[in-house]
Parts: sequence; structure tokens; C-alpha cells
Amino acid sequence: MNPVPARWKVWLAQVRAPFLVLSILLVLVGGALAERDGALDIPRMLLCMLGTVLAHAAVNLFNEHSDHRTGIDFRTQRTPFSGGSGMLPAGLNRPWAVYAAAVGTLLAALAIGIYLALTSGPELFIFIVIGGLTTVFYTTHLARFMLGELMAGVCLGSFVVLGTYFALAGRLTTEAVLLSVPPGILTSLLLLLNEFPDAEADRRAGRRHLVIALGHGKAARLYTAALAVMYLWIAAGVLAGFFPGMAALGLLTIPIAAIAVRQAIFFGADAKAIVPGLAANVMVVLGTDLLLAVGYFLD
Repeated sequence: MNPVPARWKVWLAQVRAPFLVLSILLVLVGGALAERDGALDIPRMLLCMLGTVLAHAAVNLFNEHSDHRTGIDFRTQRTPFSGGSGMLPAGLNRPWAVYAAAVGTLLAALAIGIYLALTSGPELFIFIVIGGLTTVFYTTHLARFMLGELMAGVCLGSFVVLGTYFALAGRLTTEAVLLSVPPGILTSLLLLLNEFPDAEADRRAGRRHLVIALGHGKAARLYTAALAVMYLWIAAGVLAGFFPGMAALGLLTIPIAAIAVRQAIFFGADAKAIVPGLAANVMVVLGTDLLLAVGYFLD
């Protein structure tokens, strides 16, 4: 018999703690641009990180609760990167507690966002409202109408970069908008590939995301094309002078991306065989965001 994990380990599993690193890196991208423009305020950047991590945790907790309520938890083939934590079907936590924690973390994130908006500019409320609504309705509505991947990329990708920059600099620039595109694509692709092993369980629960709508083959080709666009965007931005030369560091993850693409194309329908591809995908997403931030800080 396996020992019962400590309570704090259960909660860390349910908020998907390793994936929260994404939120930190996205804020770093926006902060790195602000630093280059002479607007970096480290305490405010750390506050942006806390708010984003809380919002990200809320999304994951709402998803945990929804997957249990709809029965997905009992049908999915779990991997280290998809399928949820499995804590609720194992009886290691209570659904109402997870839902309450989701609401609490979202309210805390909103409080931080409101403070940042009041001290930087009301335009920030646009990101806060759209992000908050996406957090609440992601699993119940957006994931059922092929909007999950898009809104995840927008709200937990581009908006985090833009919102962080605005909270620090009090304005938006063309460079900030252009720089927010690769992280947005990457977040969408993180979700897209993680949906491959869950497609059948999600379909039976009424969800309709891109993998279900397109099938594994076409979804793999979409994944490949979107990755290519993301890398070309970075390269074009550097060559056109919109991004500093050091931003080209983001291209260093291309060899890892090739592994993810190969696994998606050849093993997309095999929940076990695709796991190395899921791992490579996580490395591409986190690595590219990190290298973009480092490139800006070093420039």
C-alpha cells in the first residue's frame, strides 16, 4: 500500500506546481523589455509574478474540479504532463475544497491586478477582466467550443507579457505587442500537445478542442506549423530590428522542438509513446520564454 502523501504535497500536485514556472517566465519577458526601456521596478515585477502565479493556479484548480465533476478523471490516461493530478479520484482531497481554493486564489490574483491597474493605468483592467473571465469559463465553456487553446495563449501568454510591461512602464509599445506573440503561441502549443493523450476522455465528457475536431494527424501538422511561425517571428523580429540581436537566443530550442514535432507526427495517437514529445514540448515552451527574457536582459 502506498503511503498517503502529506497535505501540502496534495495541494502542490493539484495546482500543478511545476507548470507555474511558466507564469514566472512570462513575467520575466515583460520585465526584461521594461528593463531595456528603463522602467524596471523589481518589487512591482515580483507583484506581477505573484498575481500571475495565483491566476494560473486558479485555472488549474478549476480544471481539477471540472475534470472530477464531468468524469474525465476516471477515463483519462495520465502522464506526467497531462490528465490532471488524480488527487480527487484517489480521495486525497474534497471537490468543494478544491473549488473554494480556486475561487480564493482567483480573488487574490484579482486584488493584485486591481492594485496594479490603479497604480499604473486603467487600461490594465482590460487584461484583468478578460483574463478573469477566461479563468472562470475556460473548462466549462471555452474548452467545449475550440477556444481553449486560443484563449490560453492570449491570456496566459501574450497578456501576461503585455500586462507586466504596462504595469511597469505605464504604456504599451509596438515592440511589446510584437514580443508578446511568441510566448502566446508557445502557451497555446503547450496546451495543444498536452491534449493529445486526453482526446478521447475529453470527447466523452463533451469537450471539443482542436485535437478532437481535427484528429491527431491534422492537429500534429497544426502544431508543427505554429512552431515554425513562432520561430520565424523571432527571427524576423531580430532581422527587421524590432527585437535586439540577443533575442535570437530564443531560436536555440529548435533542436528540442524537432523532437516534439517528431513525436506528435508519428506517435500522436499513442498516449504512452508521445510522452517524450510532451516533455520536449515543455522544454521548448519554458526554454524559449527564458531565453527571450535572458536575451533582453543581456542586450
